[in-house]
Amino acid sequence: MFIAFLTFADNRAAAPDHLAAHNRWIEQGFADGCFLAVGKLLPASGGAIFAEAPSRAEFERRIAADPFVAHNVVAAEIREIDIWRTGDGLDGLKRAA
Repeated sequence: MFIAFLTFADNRAAAPDHLAAHNRWIEQGFADGCFLAVGKLLPASGGAIFAEAPSRAEFERRIAADPFVAHNVVAAEIREIDIWRTGDGLDGLKRAA
């Protein structure tokens, strides 16, 4: 399980130029079954993606393909999580033992 924190970077002002492509990239991540949740960082400092991917390398490639990352609108920090306990209804997030 991965979380990517996408914080605004030097080229933040170019976000409107790449927003449509960024949104298509997000939609593709959901269509591929990789993205589980996407949201904004508060206060307005970027976004975060909660995801499942076969490997860290594959997830890193996907994040690098984000138009916002490619155009330095955001900088990405990726964290990997080994979920061992969940609340009711979230058992599917735990890795198989």
